[in-house]
Amino acid sequence: MNRRNIKIAPSILSADFANLEKEIKRVENAGADLLHVDVMDGHFVPNITIGPPVISAISGKTKLPLDVHLMIEDPDPCIDSYIDAGASFLSVHAEACRHLQRTLSSIAARKVKPGVALNPATPLDAIKYVLKDVSFVLLMTVNPGFGGQKFIPAVLEKIRELSSKIAAEGLDIDIEVDGGINEETAQKVIDAGANILVAGYAIYRGDSRKVIRALRNAGD
Repeated sequence: MNRRNIKIAPSILSADFANLEKEIKRVENAGADLLHVDVMDGHFVPNITIGPPVISAISGKTKLPLDVHLMIEDPDPCIDSYIDAGASFLSVHAEACRHLQRTLSSIAARKVKPGVALNPATPLDAIKYVLKDVSFVLLMTVNPGFGGQKFIPAVLEKIRELSSKIAAEGLDIDIEVDGGINEETAQKVIDAGANILVAGYAIYRGDSRKVIRALRNAGD
């Protein structure tokens, strides 16, 4: 079982974009560890969000590391743009990359933490040969594209399987989960082996400080 320090990454997808700087400071002051930024292109997922200019603006308004999640097709041409904008963690989807190992290596070469993301129905075999090329694996616990969705319980087995594989191979890899995370599901994913929890709706629709503390302590 993965018992690394639990980190909480509020997703700005659920923030009030008309008051984004205030919303960022709100979770920063509430004890967040990272700021999760979802980038959607309207092709890989059925929604469009933000790009490098907005991320660059966000980077100048927070001390939190930016955890940028690229939900876009063929991300290679714009990797450098997102790194230049301020990404500290950068994840790409295995389903979206033609040459996944090359993409991950290009991220690592820029001194940014490379991550690989998997949709709920994508098996772990898709990343079997790139685990040594990543700093973290992002397992989607909902189908990507929209905030506020219901957690998919079947992903718990995938978390457990990945956690066991990481331990067996002696790798230093974080397991991040994103989708439907609240106090109840947080306990389940932490028990399964996850240690970075992305939450948007739960944090931004409640008392942010209280919710972040509850999520962090859910596995105790």
